Amino acid sequence: MGDVKVDDDAILKSFLAEVGEVERDNEVVRILSCFKLNPFEHLNLSFDSSTDDVKRQYRKISLMVHPDKCKHPQAQEAFGALAKAQQLLLNDQERDYILTQVQAAKEELKMKRKKQLKKNTASKIKSLVDEGKHEQLYEQSEEFQKELKLKVREILTDQEWRRRKMAMRISEEEGRLKKDEEEQKEIRKKKREHEEQWEGTRENRVSSWRDFMKAGKKAKKGETRPPKLKTEDPNKSYVQRPVKKG
Repeated sequence: MGDVKVDDDAILKSFLAEVGEVERDNEVVRILSCFKLNPFEHLNLSFDSSTDDVKRQYRKISLMVHPDKCKHPQAQEAFGALAKAQQLLLNDQERDYILTQVQAAKEELKMKRKKQLKKNTASKIKSLVDEGKHEQLYEQSEEFQKELKLKVREILTDQEWRRRKMAMRISEEEGRLKKDEEEQKEIRKKKREHEEQWEGTRENRVSSWRDFMKAGKKAKKGETRPPKLKTEDPNKSYVQRPVKKG
């Protein structure tokens, strides 16, 4: 096992010694032009690559574009993108998510091919005779791999757009709830301040009421009432004038 590792190291060193400035620059450009949501593209690996393949490929390419060895002005950016790609593919959850989208892309392409075969009777008969062998060869073909790569891009883009829209909605909802909470806090604060102010002036209000009541009582004690006048008929409201005697 140790001998294999030594051989791998020797091969890698030999490869890096032969790599020139142009190859390094080209690799930086390739990495930065990759579809950002597909880490397999950054590492230039097929979708069925193992985690060991990921580690080996990362080591090989990272040494090519490392800022200490590559003079390209965007070498640091490319190196960072490569490191992120490896991190995603070594994370079981992230890797499973991407491979789920790859499988969905394959199924979509298979359905498309079946529809095409229905229109072409000769191709349909040949595919039945081959008992699936023809389909397996087609999936390994360069044409299918190109279509798969594009379809995966399409699906990953759609999923990312859905994720961002959902995150936006969640953010908007959280913002609305926060605003409502702040408004409720402000209402409670004003209510509390009003109650405190009302309680603070209670003594003044009681004192003012007492003064008012005292002033009312004094006015009743000191008031003068007009004399009662007799009338002819107690039910009449007019006043009886005195009669002159002759």
